[in-house]
Amino acid sequence: MSTERPGEPSPVDLAELALVEAELDQRWPETKIEPSLTRIAALMDLLGSPQHNYPVIHVAGTNGKTSVTRMIDALLTRLHRRTGRTTSPHLQLATERISIDGVPVSPRTYVDTYRDIEPYVRMIDQQSEAAGGPRMSKFEVTTAMAFAAFADAPVDVAVVEVGLGGRWDATNVVESQVAVITPIGIDHTGYLGESLTEIAGEKAGIIKRARPDDLVPRDTVAIIAQQEPEAMEVLLRQAVEADAAVARQGSEFAVLQRQIAVGGQQLELQGLGGVYSDIFLPLHGEHQAFNASLALAAVEAFFGAGPDRQLDVDAVREAFASVVNPGRLERVRSAPTVFLDAAHNPHGAKALAAALAAEFDFRKLVGVVSVMADKDVRGLLEALEPVFDEIVVTHNGSPRAMDVDDLADLAVARFGDERVVTAATLPDAIETAIAIAEEVAEPGEAVSGAGVVVTGSVVTAGAARSLFGKDPA
Repeated sequence: MSTERPGEPSPVDLAELALVEAELDQRWPETKIEPSLTRIAALMDLLGSPQHNYPVIHVAGTNGKTSVTRMIDALLTRLHRRTGRTTSPHLQLATERISIDGVPVSPRTYVDTYRDIEPYVRMIDQQSEAAGGPRMSKFEVTTAMAFAAFADAPVDVAVVEVGLGGRWDATNVVESQVAVITPIGIDHTGYLGESLTEIAGEKAGIIKRARPDDLVPRDTVAIIAQQEPEAMEVLLRQAVEADAAVARQGSEFAVLQRQIAVGGQQLELQGLGGVYSDIFLPLHGEHQAFNASLALAAVEAFFGAGPDRQLDVDAVREAFASVVNPGRLERVRSAPTVFLDAAHNPHGAKALAAALAAEFDFRKLVGVVSVMADKDVRGLLEALEPVFDEIVVTHNGSPRAMDVDDLADLAVARFGDERVVTAATLPDAIETAIAIAEEVAEPGEAVSGAGVVVTGSVVTAGAARSLFGKDPA
C-alpha cells in the first residue's frame, strides 16, 4: 500500500472513504467503551502483532495529548526517523488519524488498510458476539488500522495517542518504551471515575514493565507533566510497580524561559540532556510551552539522552519551528481575527482563556460555542466567561451536541441575557459573531482590535476549519 499523496484524492477514493466511514459508524463510537483489551488483542494476534514491529512512544492525559504527539512527531522527523502517528478524534477527515512522516495517509491507503483487515475484524466480531460480548468498536478498528499501516510503511517509531483513559484503551496493546502523561483533569467521569485519583489510575495504565524478551533490554521511561499532588502520587506509584524510570516536569526537565513573540513564543527549555535555547514555537499559550517541554523530554528519553548526551540543538529548533497544530488557537482569518480552538472541557477552556488574556489585547472578543451534551458545559462556560464580551451559542451538527436552547439557558445563567446570542447553525453563528465583532469599527474604518473564537468541541473546531477552507492536516 502506498502512503504517498501525489495530489488531490480522486472522487472515487473519497466516495470509498465515505463508504468505509459509514460502515465504521455502525459500530460503537469512541465515546462508548467496554473495559477490555480482549478484542483488540485477539485482532492483533490474527494480524501478526504489527504493533510490536516498531518502538512506541505512548501519550495519555486529559489535555494536550494531540499537541504533544504532534511535537514528538516533528522532533523525531527532524532527527531522521520515519514516523507513524495516530491521534483522535479527527478534526475534518478520518485520514488525519493515521499519519506517516507527519502527513495523513491518503483516502486510498485508509480504505485499502481497512479492507485488508476487515475479514479479521469480522472474525473477532463473531467470536465476541458468540461469547455474549459486543462487536469491535470503531476506535478499536481504526487503532488496528493505524498499527497495520505503520508496519506496512514501515516506520522507525510510532507516536500513539490514547483515545480515552489508558488502562483499557485500545492503543494499550503496544509495549511502549516511553510513556508520556500530560496534565490530568476531570473528564469522561462516566468511564474513568469521579476523582483525579481514579482518573489518574486509568491514565497510569500505559506505564508498563518493559518486555523481558527484548534483544536490547531497555527500561520503560515515564515522562510526567506537572500534576495535582493526588494525581502525581498515583502515577509515581504505578511507575515504581512497573520498574520504570521517571522524569518529572519541573524537576528533571522544565520550561526555563518563555517570551511571547510574533506568531507564537520564544522558549528556553531544560531537557534531560541539557539546555536548549532560542526555540521558536509557532503556537500560542503557556500550556503549549509546557507541551513542548514534555515532547522534548520524551524524545530525549527515546534516544537515551542524558547529562552527557544532548539532542542536536539545530534539529530541535527546526522541529519546533515546523510544528503545525490545527484547531489549537489556530488563526484562520484577519480583520476581524478568527481563531479556532478544540477546548472541550473546563481544563482546556481555562488554558484557552489564559492564552487569550495574556497574549492578545482585543477591544472586543466574541465567542462561538457549541459543546457536546455529555461534557461539563457549566464548567466550560465559567472558564470562558471572563474573556468573552459576548457569546454566540449554536449547534455543530453532531447528534451529540447540546441543543441550542439548552446551551443558551446555561450561557445566560453565566454571562447574562444581554451577552448571549443564539444561532441555529455554525455558519450562521460565525457570520453573526463576525458582525458583532465588526461593530467596534467606525464606518469606513478597518476592523482592528476585534476577535472571534470558535470553540467548545473538537467537532466544532473541525467543522469551522472546513468552513474557512482549510485542508485536513
